[in-house]
Amino acid sequence: MDNIGNLEVRWIQGFTNKSIEFVDRKTVCYSCGCHICFLNLETKTQRFLRSPGRGVGVLTANGNSGIFAFSEQKLSPSIFVYSLHGLHLKHELKGTAQLDYTSLTLSDGSPYLACCSSLPDYTVTVWNWETAEPICTQPQAGRDIISLVFNPLNWLQICALGNTTLTVWNIEKSDNFHVMKPSLVELPATDGSLVERLGPNCGTVRNKLPYFGPDMPPSAISGVKGDKAESIVTKLCTKARLTPTAICWTATSQLYVGCAEGFLLLVEPESLSVSILFNPTSPNAIPELRQRHFQGLTLNKNGLITVGKESVVRCLQFKGTQINITKTWQLQGPVRIVKYSPDNETLLLSSDTGQIYALNPRSDKIVKVLDVLSGNFVATAMSHMEKNICVSLRDSGELQLWSTDGICYGSLNLQAEVTSLACCPIAQYAAVGTASGNVLFIDLNGDWQPRLVHQVHLYHCPVDHLSFDQEGHYLLTGGSDSHVYVLDPRPSKRFSVIGCTVVPGGILSLSTQCIKDFEQVKVLALCAGQEGRRNEGSLLTVFSLPTKDLSGPDYVDRHGCLSTHILKMSRYEVPHPLESCVLGVSEVFAYCHKKKTLQRFQLPQDTDGLSSQQVVQLEPKQEVKGHPLGPVSLVLSPHQLWLASVGRDGLLRIRGTASMERCIELLCHSWRVGGVQSVSFSADSQTLLTAGCKDGSLVCTDLRNTSVDADKHEATVYSKSMDHFLKKIFRSENPILMNMPQRSQGSPTEKTEETEASVRAETVDVTEQDESYNSLLSAPPSHPTWLESRREAVLKEDDEQYSGKKKDLRKMVKELRDTIQEMMRENEILPDIERLEQQEFNLDVDEQKRLETMVEQEVTRVKNEIEWEILAKCYIRDVLKRECWDAMKVKGKSIKAFHSEQEVKNYPLKERTDKEVEELRRVQNMRKLEMAACTVSKTGPQQSSLKKIPNTPVAKEEDPGKEGQLAESAAVTGSFSALLGCSNPYVYDQFSLQTTEQKINQIILLKDVIYRIKTAFNSDFEGVHRQKVQELNRVLERNRHIAEIMLELEMTEKLWEPSLTNSECPERNLSVEDSEIKAEKYLTPEQKKEEEKKKLEEQRRLAAQSDNIRERALCDMMDGVLELKKEDILKMEIPPPEFVLSKPDIQWSEEEKKAYKDYEKKSKDLSEEKEKYKKALETEMKKLQVATKDTIERFDETLTKLFEKKVKCEMSIYQEELKITCLVFTILKEEEMRNRELELRLKLEKTVLYKEEIGEEVKRHEEDVELFHENYDSNVAEDKALDKEFRKEFFDVPTHMVDHLYKLFKRRPRVQKLRTHTDSNSHPLKEQRLCSSLAPDALGKMLMAMEELDAPENIPEGLSPCIWERFCLVRRSKIESEQKVKVKALTLAEMQAFLHKRKDEDKAAEQEIKNLSNELERLHKEKNRFLTNIMVQVLLKQGKVELTTTEMTPDFTDCVLHHRNVVEELNRTIKTLGEQKIATMVECKDFRKGIIQLQWEHKKMGMQIEDLNTKARDIQMLRLSEEQQDYLNKTDRDSHKAKQVSVLEKTIAFQEKTHQQSLQHRIKKIEQLNRKTAKKVAKNALVEQQLPNMQVTVAERRHIYEAIASEENHAAETEERYQEIVEKKNLEDFARAQAEDLDLLWKEVERLRMKNFPSLDELKHY
Repeated sequence: MDNIGNLEVRWIQGFTNKSIEFVDRKTVCYSCGCHICFLNLETKTQRFLRSPGRGVGVLTANGNSGIFAFSEQKLSPSIFVYSLHGLHLKHELKGTAQLDYTSLTLSDGSPYLACCSSLPDYTVTVWNWETAEPICTQPQAGRDIISLVFNPLNWLQICALGNTTLTVWNIEKSDNFHVMKPSLVELPATDGSLVERLGPNCGTVRNKLPYFGPDMPPSAISGVKGDKAESIVTKLCTKARLTPTAICWTATSQLYVGCAEGFLLLVEPESLSVSILFNPTSPNAIPELRQRHFQGLTLNKNGLITVGKESVVRCLQFKGTQINITKTWQLQGPVRIVKYSPDNETLLLSSDTGQIYALNPRSDKIVKVLDVLSGNFVATAMSHMEKNICVSLRDSGELQLWSTDGICYGSLNLQAEVTSLACCPIAQYAAVGTASGNVLFIDLNGDWQPRLVHQVHLYHCPVDHLSFDQEGHYLLTGGSDSHVYVLDPRPSKRFSVIGCTVVPGGILSLSTQCIKDFEQVKVLALCAGQEGRRNEGSLLTVFSLPTKDLSGPDYVDRHGCLSTHILKMSRYEVPHPLESCVLGVSEVFAYCHKKKTLQRFQLPQDTDGLSSQQVVQLEPKQEVKGHPLGPVSLVLSPHQLWLASVGRDGLLRIRGTASMERCIELLCHSWRVGGVQSVSFSADSQTLLTAGCKDGSLVCTDLRNTSVDADKHEATVYSKSMDHFLKKIFRSENPILMNMPQRSQGSPTEKTEETEASVRAETVDVTEQDESYNSLLSAPPSHPTWLESRREAVLKEDDEQYSGKKKDLRKMVKELRDTIQEMMRENEILPDIERLEQQEFNLDVDEQKRLETMVEQEVTRVKNEIEWEILAKCYIRDVLKRECWDAMKVKGKSIKAFHSEQEVKNYPLKERTDKEVEELRRVQNMRKLEMAACTVSKTGPQQSSLKKIPNTPVAKEEDPGKEGQLAESAAVTGSFSALLGCSNPYVYDQFSLQTTEQKINQIILLKDVIYRIKTAFNSDFEGVHRQKVQELNRVLERNRHIAEIMLELEMTEKLWEPSLTNSECPERNLSVEDSEIKAEKYLTPEQKKEEEKKKLEEQRRLAAQSDNIRERALCDMMDGVLELKKEDILKMEIPPPEFVLSKPDIQWSEEEKKAYKDYEKKSKDLSEEKEKYKKALETEMKKLQVATKDTIERFDETLTKLFEKKVKCEMSIYQEELKITCLVFTILKEEEMRNRELELRLKLEKTVLYKEEIGEEVKRHEEDVELFHENYDSNVAEDKALDKEFRKEFFDVPTHMVDHLYKLFKRRPRVQKLRTHTDSNSHPLKEQRLCSSLAPDALGKMLMAMEELDAPENIPEGLSPCIWERFCLVRRSKIESEQKVKVKALTLAEMQAFLHKRKDEDKAAEQEIKNLSNELERLHKEKNRFLTNIMVQVLLKQGKVELTTTEMTPDFTDCVLHHRNVVEELNRTIKTLGEQKIATMVECKDFRKGIIQLQWEHKKMGMQIEDLNTKARDIQMLRLSEEQQDYLNKTDRDSHKAKQVSVLEKTIAFQEKTHQQSLQHRIKKIEQLNRKTAKKVAKNALVEQQLPNMQVTVAERRHIYEAIASEENHAAETEERYQEIVEKKNLEDFARAQAEDLDLLWKEVERLRMKNFPSLDELKHY
């Protein structure tokens, strides 16, 4: 837009924690949004580079060359390579990446760049960025790569760090052809153990076939096929490995690897060996390093620098396997990235929280060079006062203050989730909205630390919008609850809340416009419409506020709501939903995401006749194309002439409000991470501040005008006028703000109010419960808002105003309650007819209905939950019953013994499916055909199969008995099923199973045999079960008779009453008895009515039965029977005559005596009859008990037999199942071998194809090498020709001069001098190995060094300058030819090495083909051997297995099956031969014992002779000193000792005297030294006073000497080295002469010793 100008970025701030790199010795670079920021560590100045593409992806830099590269963020991204000098674009690299790059890296000292793309291609590419050409590419190789690092010593090695892997890529080159070869590093397991990788041929094939066949690799067992089969099987079959997190190359081309588990590894890239330097799980590990301290690694000359999750940086040194912590630096927080500067002087440390530290390891000085924090920005704003500061708000609650130069000079952590921000125009503070509904007021006057001075709670939802009007009359807030609060922004008013109003819907956008002419502030609110579109709305609400004071009651009611007559609210509706809008002067600017257009609406001027509820339709007056990605935010400049829009596309667009067609735009942030979050204008409308959504960057942009036009003039005039107007208010309000005390997050007043409210809720009176209960229930659970507090205050005032009336009403209510309670008590004692229902006394019917409804709803909810739970359980019950009960043909049950714990269970069986029956029928029909077609002998198929075995007893015994035949048959068939009569006649012979189909058919037939065994046993089981039921019924019947007898005999013994258990009658488990339910049964009203009806019918039936006259008469006369029972005899009693009780014996008459005799006789007869009857009953009871006992014992015996049969059936079933298992295992083993064969064939095909490709490549490279070798030979010939033609070239020069020139022609600069000129400042890690790519640089350096030899002062005497110039040209051409030959030689060596590696690969491929072919051949042999050597099952009797078993399962691999008679006969023969051998051995033993005794005596005598000879030789060779000889020769030894003692005494006396004289001399000498020391101390004091002046003089002379004698140092050093060499040679000659002298002296000493100490043999001659 020409009349506005263009946009230029002034500064950018932010830190994304992605990466930070050194771009030179003192400058680092890092990505920030769409820019690359450069930070000078010394001056701390910043500059930036905007990405030429769409955003910044990954970044890398090389500090030695000043080159940095980064990728862009778009489809088919490019890589841009820049130079730091002038920020010049070197090249743009167009690769094959489709979406993004995951890693970039630059090599040291060579123009190469390596990159890795993301999905879907995952390509690793190495570029020559100078020529913008890829030199080698490897697709599908970087699937999990997160970092690439070149080897500083060899650019042909790249280390790729993945999420779980570590790979070393080796680049092999042949002239201009390059190829990449990966080498995967096998990391240890998480426990520190080395994991063995599953090789391609890990399936072992043994010479001797094992019991279970050949071992197969996991890939063959799993059956996984394809290229990824090996990797999948490896992951499944190996332990978890360590996770690498950081890598660092060493000075020996090794790798330090830090792991997330706290391990530190050392990797050798050539051999791929891994050694563990530090294991945190080992007991002797250093405690300081156990807390995962290897998240970042870098190397310096002192050791390895490591950082981790702690706030500590450590320097480690390694001595073998020992780790020493040499240095430790403490930081303020943990760091993640550690880098060394190219000059090895500065250590750069970067944290995740946005701090960058510079550490000098020499001085241990730590400097924080950047502290901008990290995290995403939520909102930004620019202050309108003198300082013109920028305020930003992060999602972590951090509020930061930025200067106009982009320097962060203050911050405050609000410790809250923040949502919005606005700066006040009349005082130096900012208002911050939080997600909890608070508005915080932050004082910005402090130089370094902002202060929280006030807060107010307005919402229970986030504060989404904050807006000051241009003149600072009001602060308006908006949220999603449709309330707009109006606050007084003046600090003198304590930021009081004026009132609030309600708009129709959640607020999406809020803006203000101050109109001076009408002294009012217009407010525009965009309200959300439908619930499905919460981010869009089509309803605009406009209301106005007067600029005068609104504190009167005419403007705000008691509840805090603004009066409608002052708001003048208008509502407008637009045709399409809007995302955001902003209010201008009588117009509205809005963005419609549906149409992706910016719209301008004209507001009607006359709205006085419209009501606040009437909606006016608006049509856009102008529409222009908007942002491609939304949502979009709009902001008007303070002078209302410029409209700024930002969106998720990352673009900032400025357009004029008068004509919106043209605009200027700037890409400030990347659309990949959400674009722009917010934008704000400065007071002069010349600066804009934007914050990224998720890129953590803050961009300050200047609006540069191309010419001084009307818009800029208006903006300046408006800014000055507003500044002049607001300064008056600022001078009065800002001092009040500065004097306000600092507040914490929780206001004490609000906390007190909350506490009082809780206390009131706890201590409420019971009489007030009715009216206070609802209010307490409706109170908000959280801290009350301003509106709720206002309403509570109104209620409190009303309570105080009407307290008297309330008291009277409470008294009346209490009296009424007492009256009703009295009436209820009277009602309870009234008759039923007069009694009233309980509900008749309820005065508040509505409340009762409400409570009943609430209770019914809760009951319904709980009932539904219970019903759903019951339904779920019923479904599970039905499923279990259907699967485990209904589907069973034979239900599982058991039979228990009567008098033991023995229990026998049957076999639950399911009905055979049609498929199983059809399969069995098919196999049986097939077997019929096979058996009909097969010719068998008359003895039967079983014996004919046994004849195949040479050593079977069937082949030897001709006429075995029937029982023997069955035993042999069971032994060979491997099962007792035939003995049980349940075998299948179609079962295959074990020795004839050859094919897989036969084995599958055998499995089906064996399953049928198992089914038959189970069915047969179940039939017997059912018979025994029925028998138990019958016996149980008989026992119960006998118990009934026994109980009757015991009742007649009046016995109280308890009878044994058996019954069936639940396991014997499992149907009981499916039904629930009422006795099992402990809880009371719940009955519905209908069920209760049914129960009452049943009770009434039962009562009627009983009443009708009670009126039967005949039965009642029978019971009264004869106890309900018509005949006398025999059992009543025991109850009969003969009554004695009456006179027996009334008269004594002497008064009886004859008749009475006769009658008494008859009475005695009858009594005796009756007692005899009773005794007979009682004995008969006892006899009958005993018979019944004995019968019961016999029946139970017989049944227990029957059950024992059934149990024995069950054991046999179990044995047979297990035997058949073992057969099935062996057959299944054999089939699976065959499948594994087939899979293995297929796998080997696929590998063989791939290897053959690979060998063909390698062969073609070898041929092609051989041709290239031959051609290059010819070219090299021609270059060598040309170089030799130059040497030969030298004399011809100078034919006009004298011969002696030509000889001298030829010597100069052969002279070359020294290699040491060349290295001094070129590599004097290089780091040891930066020495490149010699390669052809570095040859041009070497030629240039050689020619530069030759300039010194070509200097005119080197012209020989008598040679003309023209000839010297010609000579120099010839010599230079010769040097160029030599360098060319060297380059060709290096290239030829590389090509030959490359060809040699390809040939090695070809040989390896050929060897692999041979190995695979051999493996296939061995597999075929083992497969045939496995198929022919059939596994059979044989039953052997216990004690007849001739095998020592030391394990649970014996190994029968080497066993042979023989008949028992053969073994017994062999044992008898062995026993006889053994007895004979023992007798022979005893004779030999006795004879040998005598020989040994004689040998021992002979040996003893020989040893004695040897000892005596040794002693004699020792005595002869014994050497004696002169004293020993004198001692032996002298006889008077006592006098000799006395003489020696006297001599010693004289010697001691003389030594004591000498010692005293020496002591006196030493004391005098010490005194003299002390005096000299005192003098020296005095002299030293004088010298120390003169020392500073002398040091200055010495330093000056040293500098002068160094300046003058720098050229002489080399000669002096050379002379010094020469003198050292001469001295060393002289010393060596002197040492050699001394060694010869010592040799002569030793020989003389030996001669004298032999002379002085002769041997005993020599003494014999004296």
